[in-house]
Amino acid sequence: MSASDQFTIGQLAKAASVGVETIRYYQRRGLLAVPDVSSGFRTYPVADAERIRFIKRAQELGFSLEEISHLLMLEDSNDKPAIRDIASERLDQVRAKLADLQKMETMLAQLIDACASAPQQAQCPIIKALGHSSHCHKTSGT
Repeated sequence: MSASDQFTIGQLAKAASVGVETIRYYQRRGLLAVPDVSSGFRTYPVADAERIRFIKRAQELGFSLEEISHLLMLEDSNDKPAIRDIASERLDQVRAKLADLQKMETMLAQLIDACASAPQQAQCPIIKALGHSSHCHKTSGT
């Protein structure tokens, strides 16, 4: 491998748009290998930049570092069914969060409408609902 196929840690960080500490953290977590010292310093293969970009994209999709580590392991063995299973689990989690967010949206919209139509001297329905957690769950039916 030539020197042009290698990065110093600073060059790798810049190429992958992360900080040096992120690279060291990924190494501690086992997501990136710690290269041997060559010519007095560590050099990283250019492919590590793509691996870091993969890790960052997977994090943006909500995968934990543990799940990402598992995905990388499965990718090395080309176990597509297992990779699909992990991605399907993540999709189920995203859908559940979306359903929760839709419930929150409905509840907030109802509280805002209730506040707008409440008499001036009455306690604001938003404040009242937030102060009584059991009332918040009942609000969605009003």
